[in-house]
Amino acid sequence: MSKIGTLYGLGVGPGDPELITVKAFRLLQQSPVIAYPKKRMGSKSYAHQIAELYVKPASDKEMLGLVFPMTRDQEILEREWTNTVEIVWDRLSQGKDVAFVTEGDPLFYSTFIHMMRGMQTAHPEVPIVTIPGVSSFLGAAARFNLPLADGDEQIGIIPATEDREAMRQAITGHDTVVFLKVAKVLPMIIDLLKEMGLADKAAVATKVTSSEEMVWTDMRELERAELGYLTLMVVKKG
Repeated sequence: MSKIGTLYGLGVGPGDPELITVKAFRLLQQSPVIAYPKKRMGSKSYAHQIAELYVKPASDKEMLGLVFPMTRDQEILEREWTNTVEIVWDRLSQGKDVAFVTEGDPLFYSTFIHMMRGMQTAHPEVPIVTIPGVSSFLGAAARFNLPLADGDEQIGIIPATEDREAMRQAITGHDTVVFLKVAKVLPMIIDLLKEMGLADKAAVATKVTSSEEMVWTDMRELERAELGYLTLMVVKKG
């Protein structure tokens, strides 16, 4: 029986290909299978776009696209997650290492978390190694030259939701707040910041550090904007 391959979770950073770590680069070169999350239909995933720059076009690596549906239907999610685990297991059981690439960090709001948990449950014998990556909020801090936390300051990393009171409490309870995936509730968040007198303390970035990056520091320009999924907001009160 073949030796079981290792499943690697590789964070490839927030968008700029040069922000990939040396270790992630080495494992991309060494792994015969590179797995990446993808939509059921449509263009390449963000992580795939970054990772493929480091894979030679003529190489014999397998680029393995895995469907992670954007839905809250638990039955659909469980079915698709189980399916992706078994697809990856097929390669691992042949002794092939699999590098699962994800934007940002593999253990921070990442699809790799679902893969890791599913693999640990279904095939606990599989070795799993995660390689940290630069997260989008760190890329945004660098882009804005904005210290996220200094001294005793507290920071909150918050998924933006429609719960206005919860968002208010997050802002009130921290010196700095990063709202992730803020596009879907952006008008409400901007209105809340105005109410709290903090509209001039916010900055927004979409696909930060990438060639498609867009940034705003004037919230008036965003009141009617329609932004993409990979959008975050940094609010620093100090």
